[in-house]
Amino acid sequence: MIEDAGAGGAAATTRSDDVVELRLPADGAYLSVLRTATAGLAARLDFTLDEIEDLRIAVDEACALLLPDAVPDASMTCYFSLADRSLAVTVTVPSRTGRVPKRNTFAWTVLTALAGDVDTAVDGNGTVSVTLTKRGGQA
Repeated sequence: MIEDAGAGGAAATTRSDDVVELRLPADGAYLSVLRTATAGLAARLDFTLDEIEDLRIAVDEACALLLPDAVPDASMTCYFSLADRSLAVTVTVPSRTGRVPKRNTFAWTVLTALAGDVDTAVDGNGTVSVTLTKRGGQA
């Protein structure tokens, strides 16, 4: 939503959540597309270059946790929820085992260090998700 500050004033931008959905083959060959989309959306929120790079790596690590257990020929879905100064990213894949990723791995350690808030879930159909939320620094 854009609010007009008046005839001679600057417009102030406030945003209700925007959601972007990206569906890709659950294959590491497509991660560059996901990293590029992540960087573009983070830049839209005025994240710093360091914050953008941290987020790109965090999304990559989330995929590294999910892809080894993905059902063959499945699709990976990534939901981006943009809010003022934060970006939540949920990556989901149908899983062969229906188990959430282990938290005692190097990938999990990197993910939590870079992303801030991280959570995992599994639904009744065995689809596993990793959700991370990165908040931008000072405006």
